[in-house]
Amino acid sequence: MVAGLGNVGKIPDLRKRILYTLGMLAVYRFGVFVSTPGVNVEALRRMFDTSSGTIFGMVNMFSGGSLENFSIFTLGIMPYITVSIIVQFLTPAIPALEALKKEGASGQRILTRYTRQATIVLALFQSFFIARGLELSPGLVIEPGWIFRISTMITLTAGTAFIMWLSEQITERGIGNGMSIIIFAGIIARMPQVLVQTLALSRTGELPPMSILLLIAFVLITIAVIVFVERSHRKVPVQYPKRGKMEMAPQQYMPLKVNMSGVLPPIFAYAIIFLPATIASFYPSEVLQDMMAYMAPGNPVYYLVLIGLIFACAYYCTAVVYNPVEVADNLKKGGAFIPTVRPGTETADYLYQVTNRLTFWGAIYIALVCVIPEFVYFKMGVQSFAYVFGGTAILIAVGVTLDTASQIESHVVASNYESFMSKTSNTKGRGGTMSQIRSRTLKR
Repeated sequence: MVAGLGNVGKIPDLRKRILYTLGMLAVYRFGVFVSTPGVNVEALRRMFDTSSGTIFGMVNMFSGGSLENFSIFTLGIMPYITVSIIVQFLTPAIPALEALKKEGASGQRILTRYTRQATIVLALFQSFFIARGLELSPGLVIEPGWIFRISTMITLTAGTAFIMWLSEQITERGIGNGMSIIIFAGIIARMPQVLVQTLALSRTGELPPMSILLLIAFVLITIAVIVFVERSHRKVPVQYPKRGKMEMAPQQYMPLKVNMSGVLPPIFAYAIIFLPATIASFYPSEVLQDMMAYMAPGNPVYYLVLIGLIFACAYYCTAVVYNPVEVADNLKKGGAFIPTVRPGTETADYLYQVTNRLTFWGAIYIALVCVIPEFVYFKMGVQSFAYVFGGTAILIAVGVTLDTASQIESHVVASNYESFMSKTSNTKGRGGTMSQIRSRTLKR
C-alpha cells in the first residue's frame, strides 16, 4: 500500500480528486468559525469549560468545535447521519421502503430524497430546542424571543443542508466517503488544540510528565489495537463450480469483518447514556441530578451501562447491515456452497452462528477500546483529552483513514492497469510474440 500511495502525485485524476476534497474541507472549516447571530459566544464557551459529561461534548467533537462557537455549522452532519441510520433500520421493516431498495439506482434516488427531506425536518426540530435551551440559560442569548428562535432555526438548518451537499460532492467528485471525511476532519482539527492544552498542564505542574507519557502510550496502543482488529477477518470457505464444467473451481473465501457494526454502537451508546445529563443541564430536576451522580464518567454504574448499551447496539446494527438469509440465497443462486454445509436454510443458520460469535468478540473489542482509555483519562483529570483522543474518536479516525487509503490504492492500481494495457496494445501493434511483449513491458 505504501508503495502505491507514493504514486499519488503522478496520477492527474487522483490528484484532482484529492485537491478537490481538501478544498471542500477548507470551506467546511471556515464555516465552523462563523458564529450564529444573537448568541453570546464567550458566555457559551465558559459554559462548555465548566460543564462536561453531556451529549454536547460528543457533538462538539464530531463538529470540530462548531458547537462551542455556536457557528452556522453547529448541528453539523449529525442530523443527516441520524436520518440515514433510521431509514436504514426501517427499510427491512417497511415493505414500501424495501421495494424501493430492490429497484436499484432509481429506488435509491427516491430513498436519498426522503433522507434529505427528513434531515431538514429533524434539523428544524433540533435547532428549535437548542435555541429554547439557550434562552433558559441566563446570559447566553442577547435578545431572547421568537425572532431569535426563528433566525436560529433557519441558520442552523441551512448550515446542515450545506454540509449535506458538501459531503455528497466529496463522495462524488473527491476521494472517500464525504460524510465520514467531514466527521474525520472535525475530530482531527480538535486534536492539536487539546494536545497543546494538555502539554500546558504539564508545564504548570498540574499534570506530571509521566502522565503525559502514559497518555501518549495509551493513544498509540489504542491505534494499534484498532488497526489490527479493523483489518482482521473471519474467512468462510466457499466453493464455486467452474463455468460450463462439472468440476469445482479452487476454493475461495468470503471475508467477514470482526467488527461488522463499525462505529455505530459507541455513537448510539454515548447518545443514550448522556441524554439524562443533557436534559438536566437545561431543565434541573432532583431525580435527574441523582441520576447524573450515578451516570457520571468514572462511576462503575456508568461503565456497566455503557458496556451493556454497546453490546445491545452491536447486535442490533449487525442484524441490520448483514442478512445471513439473503447471503445464503445469493450463494445458492450462484451454485456456490460452504463445504460440509447444505445450501439454503442450513447455510443461513451457519452464517448466523458465525456472525453471532463475531459480533460478541467485536462488541468486547469496542467496549474495551471505548471504556479503558476513557477511564484512564478521566481518572487523570483530562476530560477534554478523553473526548478527542478517546476510543470512539480514534476508532472513527482510524477507520476513515484505512477506508480512504484503500480507495486511493484502488485508484492507483486502476491507473497502473490502464497504463499497462495501453502499453501492451501499442506493443502488439508493433508485432512480436507474447514473450517479447512481456520482455518489452518489463524493460519499461
